[in-house]
Amino acid sequence: MRWRGRRQSDNVQDTRGQGGGGGLGGGLGGGRLPMGPRMSTGGGGLSGIIILVILFFALRACGIDPMQILAGGDGGPVSGGGQVSEGGAPANDEMTQFVSTVLAETEDTWNGIFQAEGLKYQEPKLVLFSGQVRSACGFASSASGPFYCPGDQKVYLDTAFFGQLAKQFGAAGDFAQAYVIAHEVGHHVQNLTGILPKFNQMRQQMSEADANQMSMRVELQADCFAGVWGHYTDQKGLLEQGDIEEALNAAQQIGDDTLQKRMQGYVVPESFNHGTSQQRQRWFAAGFKSGKLSECDTFNNPI
Repeated sequence: MRWRGRRQSDNVQDTRGQGGGGGLGGGLGGGRLPMGPRMSTGGGGLSGIIILVILFFALRACGIDPMQILAGGDGGPVSGGGQVSEGGAPANDEMTQFVSTVLAETEDTWNGIFQAEGLKYQEPKLVLFSGQVRSACGFASSASGPFYCPGDQKVYLDTAFFGQLAKQFGAAGDFAQAYVIAHEVGHHVQNLTGILPKFNQMRQQMSEADANQMSMRVELQADCFAGVWGHYTDQKGLLEQGDIEEALNAAQQIGDDTLQKRMQGYVVPESFNHGTSQQRQRWFAAGFKSGKLSECDTFNNPI
């Protein structure tokens, strides 16, 4: 990926070395959203999420800001906790420069997409941490992998994860790393459009199996959104030969089935909550090929 010499985002917060504590189960695969209690299956319907997205854009067209409504709910922005320094400048190492550049490229893409709909994109913060960090979703450790916290609208990343991705899981390459970041930003887009708040609401009335199925659809849509970003990044001429293969390989290596086979020697499909390797590759490729959000409807189409 031709990233050097391009704009770097001002929305990177470097908290490395500030310490922390505790742990938040997250898992590999682009970051697991915090899960709450799950009960018996209930209403709502998968199509309700897509309806909410349509309502989001309709309200904005009428001059009503849906984010003011969402701010009062579970998905609204709250303080990220004392461990994050709002004014912390990122270190000037190459990895930080890379992360800042990729984040800037996602900002350009999503600002453009939202602007085309007459909306203003609220750029997320990306928090770099080492070892442990406190977020609005609780404490997290490096073992959580990269994750997005809808409570403070921040992406959290220990860049040591990229070394693990390459050495332990065989998914090396800068565009594999960019895919991971773009996936988490995809969750932010879902949060802004009301998908995550709706998911959190529906999840409370679902069995664990149903919640896992819904989580897969949420995660696969974030993969597709990452592909949409890749589409526009390719149009800028920033992708090099082999970049898409790197992203697709990463999607394969962090699929639920591949991870379970590697870690325990067998798979338990009912426990999948991110998607199989084939599914993750398919939805990233769908977004990359089309560049259209309409091709990322994982809720009303077979996955």
